[in-house]
Amino acid sequence: MISEEVHIAKELIPILEKVSDPEIPVLSILEMGVVRTAVINDNVVEVQITPTYSGCPAMDVIGDDIQAALKREGYQSTVELVLSPAWTTDWITVKGRKALEDYGIAAPLNASADKEALLEGKRIVKCTQCGSTNTQLVSQFGSTACKAMFQCEDCKEPFDYFKCLK
Repeated sequence: MISEEVHIAKELIPILEKVSDPEIPVLSILEMGVVRTAVINDNVVEVQITPTYSGCPAMDVIGDDIQAALKREGYQSTVELVLSPAWTTDWITVKGRKALEDYGIAAPLNASADKEALLEGKRIVKCTQCGSTNTQLVSQFGSTACKAMFQCEDCKEPFDYFKCLK
């Protein structure tokens, strides 16, 4: 088991920042918070990643992309999938949340606000196009299981909301 603290060797950060999340290509895997450790031991980079949810189909692609990026920079590497502690939307960086919104996906709210929006119909999810909170839930599931579909009542645009996972 690894701690919730992230340990990434300074020289690996620029490399890993270039590896994007395959489902949300405007976010790096660092911004999504899936990289838990990336250290160099005996000239081999050892990376631990945590899926955004168990069974996430993107993890194999992410692992392959990490190894390819490190290989381009002359590193051999191993990638290990770790499930504990479980990933949480709290691990998405501030920069990542901004990139989500710019891409058209509303960033996750806190856990209680998330429940109010998804279960009670409270109008607190901001439209990514016009910023209005006059939005309504269209479907509990959006383009992926970790998102819900909302629509803005003001500008009429549909958009995904990234559900809070704790």
